[in-house]
Amino acid sequence: MLLVYTHKISPRLKYVFKHICTRVLGVKVGFTTKIEEFIAHDSLKMSYTKQQLGNEFFIKSNDILFEQGLSDIDIHIHTWENTKCFFSIGDKCALPYDIFSASFYLLSRYEEYLPHVKDEYGRFVATESIAYKEGFLHQPVVDIWAYKFRKALQKQFPDFKFPERTYQLKPIIDVPSAYTYKLKGIMRTLGGTFKDLFKFRLKSLYTRFGVLLGFRHDPYDTFKYLINRQKTSHFKFLFFFLIGDYSTYDKGINPNKKKFVSLIKHVNDYSHVGLKISFFALEDDVLLKKEKVRMEEILNTNLKASRQSFSKLNLPETYRNLIALEIKEDYTMGYVNHIGFRAGSCTPFLFYDLDYEVQTPLKIVPYHLMDYALLKHKSLLDKKKVLNEIMHQVKQVNGEFVPVFHNYTFSDDTRWDGFKELFNLVLNSPDEV
Repeated sequence: MLLVYTHKISPRLKYVFKHICTRVLGVKVGFTTKIEEFIAHDSLKMSYTKQQLGNEFFIKSNDILFEQGLSDIDIHIHTWENTKCFFSIGDKCALPYDIFSASFYLLSRYEEYLPHVKDEYGRFVATESIAYKEGFLHQPVVDIWAYKFRKALQKQFPDFKFPERTYQLKPIIDVPSAYTYKLKGIMRTLGGTFKDLFKFRLKSLYTRFGVLLGFRHDPYDTFKYLINRQKTSHFKFLFFFLIGDYSTYDKGINPNKKKFVSLIKHVNDYSHVGLKISFFALEDDVLLKKEKVRMEEILNTNLKASRQSFSKLNLPETYRNLIALEIKEDYTMGYVNHIGFRAGSCTPFLFYDLDYEVQTPLKIVPYHLMDYALLKHKSLLDKKKVLNEIMHQVKQVNGEFVPVFHNYTFSDDTRWDGFKELFNLVLNSPDEV
């Protein structure tokens, strides 16, 4: 166990030390404010306070971990070997930066509580983040800093054997609508038909009636392909089905359709299934509860995981609503149009509520890439290069790579040409050195 001496054991301090030491490095951590207890400890130990006690492993503490609420924090970014960091503490410490305060700032999403410009969906965008502005969005800096901390500790305690973790993979399949034409009902089918006629989309019209008459395969129905890929993968896919009511933003399948329910049950036999929360349920806890109960009735078990429609998060309200309904995990932390690490980490972490100053039981699993972000790159070669680069970043720290694809990504639409090959690249990544 690593024993940390500090002048004050605060909720923020316990939260971030447990993430870095236990979740990333696999080492248990304890805390003390008593010097005698610290001196008596005969294994890993360090002090995290304002003044060094003697010649122990020491990191000078920043005030952020001992504060409450939000304050106007002055942040200066510096290059640190192969990465960047902030909260400089000088050369006399074991590390030149207070990585614990810097990690807390990123993991708690401190900047998302501060005033910022939102996009048309009301989302915090990548270009507003410190990671994007300072050029380290492409790195899981929290994990990189943790490994630098481990290296420094190992130097001070050469006999201690750190546990090793391995690269993990969690492919997400987002299903806003299971089918393009099937199970849409008479009114929506007629509406779509007239729209195709009005806009002279004859190919769409031909496909629509080919599907409805059973002569053609529905373009969005890629589930047979995905289940076959699941059967050959060691890592479970996680499907998020939208079962909310039809609205301006969400145009999924009616959850009362028996064939749709059968599809969800069939997918759940091979993979994990979670709830894709509809856009209007994000701020309506009654609607959210209705969708949760609906999914639990389909799965015949408690709902474990959720993802917000349009990857929209309103902190802290969105997460509080999930906690109130006892949803255990959320997979919304990421950017739709930018590849990288929104919270600076490729290790799942618990949500820290900055308003209540408390660590919650909600596990945040950040995603690092969405298929849409790859569309910025025209050639398949460029897409592969970008994909390999982000996976390499995760592998460097033996983290968990979480990419988000959609069911329609694997359709025959020319927009998604080559994406099956990219998906195979992801699935084969654990075998690549």
